[in-house]
Amino acid sequence: MGIGEIWNLIILQPVMNVLIVISHYLFSIFGLAIIALTIVVNGCMLPLTLKQIRASKAMQELQPKLAELQKKHAKDKGKLGQEQMKLYKESGISPAGCVVPMLVQMPIWIALYQSIIRLLAVTPEDLLGLSQYLYSWPLVYSMLPLGNHFLWLNLAIPDSYMVLPLLVGATMWVQQKMVTPTTADPKQQTQSRMMLWMMPLMFAFITLSFPSGLALFWVTSSAIRIVIQYFVTGWGGLVKVSTTKQAGRDIKYKKRIAQVEERTSEHDDTGADIVAPTSGEEGLDDGKSGDKRQDRGRGYSERLKEIRRQPGRSRSNRPKRR
Repeated sequence: MGIGEIWNLIILQPVMNVLIVISHYLFSIFGLAIIALTIVVNGCMLPLTLKQIRASKAMQELQPKLAELQKKHAKDKGKLGQEQMKLYKESGISPAGCVVPMLVQMPIWIALYQSIIRLLAVTPEDLLGLSQYLYSWPLVYSMLPLGNHFLWLNLAIPDSYMVLPLLVGATMWVQQKMVTPTTADPKQQTQSRMMLWMMPLMFAFITLSFPSGLALFWVTSSAIRIVIQYFVTGWGGLVKVSTTKQAGRDIKYKKRIAQVEERTSEHDDTGADIVAPTSGEEGLDDGKSGDKRQDRGRGYSERLKEIRRQPGRSRSNRPKRR
């Protein structure tokens, strides 16, 4: 048995037949079946997705330290590799944490892609080839051929109104923008900008010539990833206004601190005129107890009464607050 046969038996055939069964229970609307199965698959792979997102975020946070190591050990690649692995170990991060979950998910996405393409067969030849992937269930064969219409779309052909290509590009751009790290390096900024626009434009262009059913799958997947990304890391690099607002809050906070310090210094200047009286009788009773303090153990309330009786600058003579 070859790799192709194993692929069809273990992955492709189950996905295709599940799509048909879901379509049966969703009023024979294949578009709803695509959306439902995409949601189910994303839900099943949620732990891997969360692991990938968190690992990617942790790697982004390590980028400044990695850049310092690259500058420090630019001439010694061996030392650089050792220091990088040491940094990963200290931070509890595995570089494979970003790649392994993605590799595990890739077969499922490929199977969904192939299933949608094959199930949207309209010609007799395509329908005949489709039969080799179907289980011998009466329910499955009773659903063929599948209904291709969903909303304004014919799922077997590209969207003639150009709505889906725009949605594919927009959702992928939002998803890519959320995970794009902010950096002060001009070279990295250029690379990030290229990646930000290249993938959405490429998929939007592909959607112009691919069946709308596949574009519907891409839009649904991107929308789900946006929601997951938001609950894990927030809007990320998508909302630049948040940085400006945070900077404004920091400025206001610093002004408040300065005002408090100014008031404290004014209070200290006023209190400088308060001098506690000294008395020759001070501490006679407590001297025997070994109390070495200047007030010889006198109570706080008694000292406070004496301080209040001392003359100080009036409120009118105090420096005005600015």
